[in-house]
Amino acid sequence: MRVSRMTWLGLRAEDFDATSDFFGRVLSLKQLDGGTDFAMFALPGGVNDWVEIYGARSDDPGASFYGTAPVVGFTVDDLAAAREEIAAAGLELLDEIGWSTKVEGYGWFHFRAPDGNIYALVQDPAER
Repeated sequence: MRVSRMTWLGLRAEDFDATSDFFGRVLSLKQLDGGTDFAMFALPGGVNDWVEIYGARSDDPGASFYGTAPVVGFTVDDLAAAREEIAAAGLELLDEIGWSTKVEGYGWFHFRAPDGNIYALVQDPAER
């Protein structure tokens, strides 16, 4: 697999409002989406580079296994092949590949690395 960049950061925030304020007002990131205990901010590095914040009341099943550490996502060329490599390495796969309904060809999955932290691999059509 070839990783081209770090593209995404997800985190579960105990104080959702203060954390959202930090990313929006203090870091001046543009908020793209939001909801009940969910906020999505654009990162300036790439078209599909984002920070997603999940609060305690977030009902997003994709973030249900997030702990207190931020979850970093890395962009890869071929998500299905990368998932096979992660599985072959004996790492714990936490979900199936999820495909975006908003950005065609954008997908991701999560796994637990040897350090015990959760990471994501992402396929971004803007990279192709």
